[in-house]
Amino acid sequence: MDKQEKLLALRHSCEHVLTMAMLRLWPGKIKAAMGPATEDGFYFDFDSEIKISEADFIKIEKEMAKIIKENLPIIKDEMSAKEARKFFSSGTYKGNEYKHEWIDEIEQRGESVSVYWLGKKGGDMPKTFVDICAGPHLKSTGEIGAFKLLKIAGAYWHGDEKNKMLTRIYGTAFETKDELDKYLYMLEEAEKRDHRKLGKELELFVFSDLVGPGMPLFTFHGAIIRQEIINYIDELQKGIGYQTVHTPNMNKAELFKISGHYDKYKDDMLMVRSHYSDEEYFLKPMNCPQHTQIYASKMRSYRDLPIRIADFANLYRDERPGELNGLSRLRCFCQDDAHCFCREDQIEQEFSPVLGIIEKALRTFDMKYWVRLSLRDPKQPEKYLGGDEVWNKAEALLEGILKNKRIEYKRAEGEAAFYGPKMDIIVQDALGREWQISTIQVDFNMPVRFGLKYVNKDGTEKTPVMIHRAIIGSPERFMSILIEHYAGAFPVWLSPVQVLFAPVATKHQEGARALAEEFRGIGVRVEVDDADETVGNKVRKAAGRKIPYIIIVGDKELSGDPSASSEQEWMIRVRGEKDQVKMSKEDFVGKVLGEIRERK
Repeated sequence: MDKQEKLLALRHSCEHVLTMAMLRLWPGKIKAAMGPATEDGFYFDFDSEIKISEADFIKIEKEMAKIIKENLPIIKDEMSAKEARKFFSSGTYKGNEYKHEWIDEIEQRGESVSVYWLGKKGGDMPKTFVDICAGPHLKSTGEIGAFKLLKIAGAYWHGDEKNKMLTRIYGTAFETKDELDKYLYMLEEAEKRDHRKLGKELELFVFSDLVGPGMPLFTFHGAIIRQEIINYIDELQKGIGYQTVHTPNMNKAELFKISGHYDKYKDDMLMVRSHYSDEEYFLKPMNCPQHTQIYASKMRSYRDLPIRIADFANLYRDERPGELNGLSRLRCFCQDDAHCFCREDQIEQEFSPVLGIIEKALRTFDMKYWVRLSLRDPKQPEKYLGGDEVWNKAEALLEGILKNKRIEYKRAEGEAAFYGPKMDIIVQDALGREWQISTIQVDFNMPVRFGLKYVNKDGTEKTPVMIHRAIIGSPERFMSILIEHYAGAFPVWLSPVQVLFAPVATKHQEGARALAEEFRGIGVRVEVDDADETVGNKVRKAAGRKIPYIIIVGDKELSGDPSASSEQEWMIRVRGEKDQVKMSKEDFVGKVLGEIRERK
């Protein structure tokens, strides 16, 4: 068992210890539903007659520590569905409908019911505990290292708002206290950096109940950041031959029936109704089907290929309300969504420049990354378009490109798109958290489904290959990552306000405004704080807004001699620096423009 597998087993075991502790503390008052180990810890859902709050964590953790100290053996057992129904109809589980629903699901899969005992097999609570679980687990509760309960939240059974709301308790566990402490510090830091909190404090975006959940409204400052991200990506992709198009937000259902989205993705799409037609329309969840129609608008020659199409149109997905999360999970967003139609012999040469601009972008944003080769799940072929021959060819081609370019990667079965395998870029932010943003996908299926053709050099008709590509994915989601990555302190080129002028007194306001206009004229985003407040208050407010540069404007900065003013040293407050920096106006202008131009 490697470290990751042992950590998973430890968290599965700790999740059972939590459930055992809850049933010991509140016998007959709580029904244990279900809960898994996760990448970050574990959680469990309870149907409780009593109000459980985070104030109860001390008591629950004390009972958990007691169970761990008892060093109870953890024993795997198997039951038939019939045996399991009988067993989970008595004792601690009498009247627990959640276990019976779970058993029904297992029986439908044709499997036996796997259970784990904590303590003596066949014993009774409170000394023994048993629950349905696939595992893995440690050999005993005594092997559990350091643990911590984190928070309580409401959660619908099976994530369906039509079902009952349950009480979900989150926790985490590690082999050592040092690892736990590091994780808790990261959580504390993540809470400070939460993009929903900072987005509100910095006035970047808002949500309105009247507009609807998952549909953000970007303020003046938030719109600047979003547009700067889009402008940068557009600059990069135009540099390797992509051309921008504009496509409508909705389509006839027929388009999605041909593409395969109607069958494989319909439940995630939003339907649109017309007053004048009975035809089905949907708001589009991605751009690729529409881009096929731009390609299909005329006959293409092999000489025309590759054809590279980029699009920033809004996309829409019918996300569940409980899954929406600030800018990270939205119903309305856009993507740096691009598609290349090329000959099969051009695939590898198309990957190199795309990988190049992805690497450049992530270097600009100061992010480390690794590559995941996302393949289909061979056990669930019904989830994907196309047969084995097409998939084997596409997967071998992608893996061959990675090997030829000597790029290290990890294989991940089940992570492919339904139409083809992917090369996904997983980035690490400042806290070491991982996010999947960039992707390059090869697709042999969609061009065939739409009957796309080009005339080859020998006069025969051939089907092009379609490459799906995103550099940072959704600018809105990427913005949420950047807010947390930078803790709201954006680099100068991304900052909504790059320089703030703070006049000392009323008599300096006109001069500060003149300086602001001068800076705007050379492409610097500036503001003047002419509020009737002390300079100290103005500086504190600007620091809270994380503005990169603050210049106090007094008599010295507004010297009557223009030449003297340009050579005179200004006192500049630099974000994150304790002491002010001396710099001439000319040098300061050069510094700011350089940071904007070079995107430092």
